[in-house]
Amino acid sequence: MSALLPEIWRDFLVSAGKSPDLWEIPLAKVNARRKECTVYPPEQLVFNAFALTPPEKVKIVLLGQDPYHDDGQAEGLAFSVPDGVPLPPSLRNIYKEFTSDLNIPAPASGHLGHWAEKGVLLINAVLSVDAHTPGSHAEYGWKEFTDAVISALSEKKSGIVFMLWGAFARKKSALIDRKKHFILENAHPSPLSAYRGFFGSRPFSQATALLDDWQW
Repeated sequence: MSALLPEIWRDFLVSAGKSPDLWEIPLAKVNARRKECTVYPPEQLVFNAFALTPPEKVKIVLLGQDPYHDDGQAEGLAFSVPDGVPLPPSLRNIYKEFTSDLNIPAPASGHLGHWAEKGVLLINAVLSVDAHTPGSHAEYGWKEFTDAVISALSEKKSGIVFMLWGAFARKKSALIDRKKHFILENAHPSPLSAYRGFFGSRPFSQATALLDDWQW
C-alpha cells in the first residue's frame, strides 16, 4: 500500500494556496530511498497523523521533530509508538507530566491514536527517517511541507492550541497568528531537557482550559 496524503488534506492545503509539490516531492524521495535501505515509518503510515485527524477536527497541534528511528517504533504519529512497544524516554516523560498535571492515570499504551482521533494533530516536522540514522531525511523537503500545514491551519482556522516543545518546535511560532490561536511553548520532554522546564509546565491542563468541551 502506497503512502498518500488524504484527499481532504490535499484539498485543504490547495485551498490555502499550497502546491502539491510540497508533499509529492519529499514523498518521491522517500519512496526511492526505500529501495536502498529500511525507512521508518512503514510506507502506509507516513501520513498516519493526517489520516486520523482531518482538518476540521484539529483542536491541538503537537509538533515533534523526527520519527523514531529504531525498529518497530515509528507509526506516523509524533511521540507515539504501537501498542506493546516500550515507551521511549520522551513519551515516558510526557506521561509523567500528563499524570501529574491532570491527576489521572497515564494511558496504558504508548499508542496515541486516541488523542489523534479526538483532534490532536501529532505531526513531526520531518515525516521519515532511515533506520537507526536520526535526522537522515532532514533535507528531503518535509519541513517545508509541515510548515505549510501549520501556516494553512493558522490562516484558515481559529482557536487551535499549538503545543511547541523545545527550541526546534518553538521556532514554528512565527508561522502562527497569535491573534487567532493559542501557543503553549515549553521545554522538550526528552531526558536532556525535561527537568529544565517541561516538568511542572502543565501543558495538558492549560490546553483543556483554552478549549471548550475538551477532555484528554
